[in-house]
Parts: sequence; C-alpha cells; structure tokens
Amino acid sequence: MIIYSILFLLLSNAVTSRRDKSILYSRKTVTIMMYCSFLAINSLSISFMNKGLGLYGGLFHTTPITQTFNIFIFLLCGLILQLTAFYPRKVWHVSHSSLYSILLRKFDYDKTSVINKMAQQFKIIEYPLILLFIITGGIFLMSCSDIVSIFLSIELQSYGLYLLSTIYRNSELSTSAGLTYFLLGGLSSCFILLGTSLLYANYGSTNLDAYYIINNISNITVDYTKSILDSYKPLYLNISLLIMSVGFLFKISAAPFHFWSPDVYDAIPTVVTTFVAIIAKITILIFLLGFTHYTESISDNFSWKTGLLLSSFLSLIVGAVLGLTQSRIKRLFAYSTISHLGFILLAIRIGSFESTEAFIFYLIQYSISNLNAFIILIVIGFSLYTLINNGPLKHKYKNLLDRNNSPIQLIGQLKGYFYINAMLALSLVITLFSFVGIPPLIGFFAKQMVLSAALDEGYFFFTLIAIVTSVISAVYYLGIIKQMFFDNHNYKLTENIKNTRFSAKISTIWFKDKANYDIEFIFSDITLSSFFSITISILTLTLLLFIYNPTNLLNAVLILAHLTINP
Repeated sequence: MIIYSILFLLLSNAVTSRRDKSILYSRKTVTIMMYCSFLAINSLSISFMNKGLGLYGGLFHTTPITQTFNIFIFLLCGLILQLTAFYPRKVWHVSHSSLYSILLRKFDYDKTSVINKMAQQFKIIEYPLILLFIITGGIFLMSCSDIVSIFLSIELQSYGLYLLSTIYRNSELSTSAGLTYFLLGGLSSCFILLGTSLLYANYGSTNLDAYYIINNISNITVDYTKSILDSYKPLYLNISLLIMSVGFLFKISAAPFHFWSPDVYDAIPTVVTTFVAIIAKITILIFLLGFTHYTESISDNFSWKTGLLLSSFLSLIVGAVLGLTQSRIKRLFAYSTISHLGFILLAIRIGSFESTEAFIFYLIQYSISNLNAFIILIVIGFSLYTLINNGPLKHKYKNLLDRNNSPIQLIGQLKGYFYINAMLALSLVITLFSFVGIPPLIGFFAKQMVLSAALDEGYFFFTLIAIVTSVISAVYYLGIIKQMFFDNHNYKLTENIKNTRFSAKISTIWFKDKANYDIEFIFSDITLSSFFSITISILTLTLLLFIYNPTNLLNAVLILAHLTINP
C-alpha cells in the first residue's frame, strides 16, 4: 500500500506546479496511513497464530511485535502529518457556529492575514512523499533478518531523513543541519557496512539465523571438532556485531555518538524535528531488540552487548548533565531524548522477559510523550503569531534566525505563557512531568518497570545511576515549568491586529440559490484548530489518566514480550 501510494504521489507531484497543493497531499497521506493501519490490523492475527512468518526467501520476517509497531508508526505518522495537513488556527464566530451553519454554509475570509496560510510548511509538495519513503525503510528495517536487507533498509530510511532535514529550501540553518546529518550519517553507515562485511567474509552467510547457529556450535569443546571451529570463535563474531552496533547507536544519537543531534534538532524546522526525533528511533530500537535476541546465547567473556551497556551509562550521564546548561528548547529536548535512550538501551541489554516488557512499554509511552511535547511547542508558536514581545530581550527574540519555521526556539519565550493560554501550558506541564517520571503519570510506570527489571538481574550500580540522573534531569524540566507559571510575560497584541475588524463572507452551499452576505469578526474569534486541540487533548489525557485503566496496554505489552522472548 505504501509503495503504491509513493508511485501515485510521484505522478501527481510531476504534473503540478502549484505549491499550495501540499496541504492536499498531506491529507491524502494521512488517509494512506489510516488505511495501512487497517491492513496491518487485519494481518495481525496471522502473525500471532504463526508467531512469525518469513518473507522473500528469508530477507524479512514478520512477527507480532513488528506488526504491532507497524500499526503504531502508521498512527504516529498520521498525527505528525496533521501539522502540515491542516491550518493551525480557525475562526469561530458564535453567530455562525451551529450545526446547520457548519454543514450548509461556507465561511470565507483572508486566511493569509489571519492564520498565516502562506507558511513554509504548507507549500512543500514533496514533504509527504519523502515521509512515505522513510516509513517504508523503517517498516522494512524492523522486519529484517538478513544483513543485506538490514543495510538496504537503514539506508532507505536514512536518505529520506537527510532530504527531509534540508527540505526547507530558503532556510540556511536547515540546509547546514541537513548537510551535517548527511555527513555523519554516512559515517555511521560505514560502520554498519564494515560490520556486515566482516560477518560475511568470515562466515560466508548473510542470514542472521546462520550466525545464531554458528554461535551455538562455536561453544562446542569436543576435541575432534576443534580444527573445524577455529574460524568460528565467538570473539570474532562479537567484534563484528560491536562494529555494527556502533553504526546503529550513531543513528539514534546515543552517547558517546550523540554530538550531532542537538545541533541538527535545533537547526531544522520544528515540524521536521518532530518526525526525525520519533519515527527514526522507534524503527532502529525495535530492530535492535530482535537483533539482540538472535545473539542471546553468546557465552564468551566478551559480548558485543557490553557496548550497549556502556552506551546506556554514558547516555544517562550526558543527557542529564549537559541538559542543565541549555537555553534553547529543542536542544534541551535532544538531551532529554539521549537521557531516555539510556533507559531504553539498559532494557535491551538486560534481555530478560521483564526487561523486554519494560522496553516495549517505555518506547510506546515515550513516543507519545515526545510527540505531544513537539505538537504543543508548534501550536504555542502559532498562538504567538499575532503577538510581539516587548520585554528586555525583544531584539534577541525578533532577530532569531529561521523564526518563521521554528517560532519557539528559546526557553525564555515561554515566560508567563500560562497567562496567555492556560490549557496549553497545563498540557505541556503534564508532558514534562511524564518525562521526569512523576507519579501517577505514565512516565513513572515506564521508568519503574525498567529499574525493577535491572534490579532483578543484579544491575544495582546502573539502577542507582538511572535514579540519580532522573533527579538531575528534573531540574531543567522544572525550570521550564517555573518560567511558564511563575514569571510574567511581555507579550502584547500588535496594534494592527488589536484594532482591526476582519471581514468574512458567508455563502450557502448544496442549493442552487446561493445567498452571499458579509460579516465581521474580531481577534478573539480566532481559535486553535479542532484537529490540534483534539490531538493534544487525547495525548495529554493518555499520559494523565493511564493509571485509571492500565490493563489493556499492560496486557498487550505482556503478550508481545512473551512472544518476543519465547517465539
């Protein structure tokens, strides 16, 4: 379905020169994502009954966990595409908001001056097409069972991410960030290619199942097999897998390979950051979960999984400590992501049933929290479209580079926002508290599950480090909350907006006799679009009210963990 959609979007992009068609393509892509979710749900029962199916001669395999996260990614992408599929604000005129008016009348007004219709994200027709390429690569990557398909899938996803980062053609920051991402992403691909080459050169096979078998027989110590098994030592296999894992850790920006992500996250437009920070990491982490399962029986003094443990430790430290010095909101979110990757990698490394369950739950809740945080940040930027800052730093805020594509760049821009829009401020606070792990929010249960699994397996030192770094990271989250609720804002309406009465035209539709008449509305009639308000409400309530009905999600995670560990 995704491949057919790519072909149709390619054809439609080729025959149009109108940039304003972008919003239509984004809406079509949202429909595609919903239909793909429906197809994946229909085939989910096949995966559960067979506990996995091999595809295309063993290049790919579909399992319950890959199918479930296919659905999850489709839904997340549908929500992310709302940012470019619908205008962020609308006019809600009390006299013309009845059900009759909504269904039978058309409300026309100057969208450019009222809701910034000509923003860059509504004029890029290639955006949904590139997203489909990335999603295709990610779906393939999660189901890979061969080192050839691994490299092809990760590159299909990565090339789309490089293009997506530079898709805002008039943004110098976006172009430089995309170039940085491309160069360092190419370096990480070299590590993956080197690891796969070493595996094939020594073992003569590209299938992951073959490495699992080779690893098992390499532990045989019978004398008459010694000469046969000399080339199949676990140490060589571990070194090759460690080199491969360096490339994947580079792509998810886990420490110590994290240095590119704060700069890239901060420079690219916030709409693009939302996709890069969530979808690309989910696919690689799900692949790593299956990858560690293939090599779970390695019984040598040195294991490549030790690299995951070291990366987890450094990610916890780096994400917590370096985040304290940040004044730019997206750089802070980048270090927050690095810190949470420490918990996720710790769960992968442990490899027990409880840690697998904790990994799946943590990844789901953090993706939802991260998506909600970025959507709220984007909507806050749109809500300040008609306001100007008259504070002591007004020149600094006014001269921010690329502020049309990323309106909120500095934490200081959120000062006193509670007094501008209390509901959005409360939604952001709930999301940040979930990041911290404050009970009874869903983030608390995710961290508790990972730490409990670590304690059960004897990782006492790492559990202590995780708790301490969580407390440290709470400092910069609470700093944002303090500025939003306890500082006064310096925003005020621009004079041309404050004293303007906008005109609109009402036309009757569905009838032959169309009556047209003009009305006027004021600034207070401009409200947040229903699509954004509903999305933020659902995501925020999911984080807040999980404790009241946790059974369904926990049971689903339990089943997936059981099928992953005991296929």
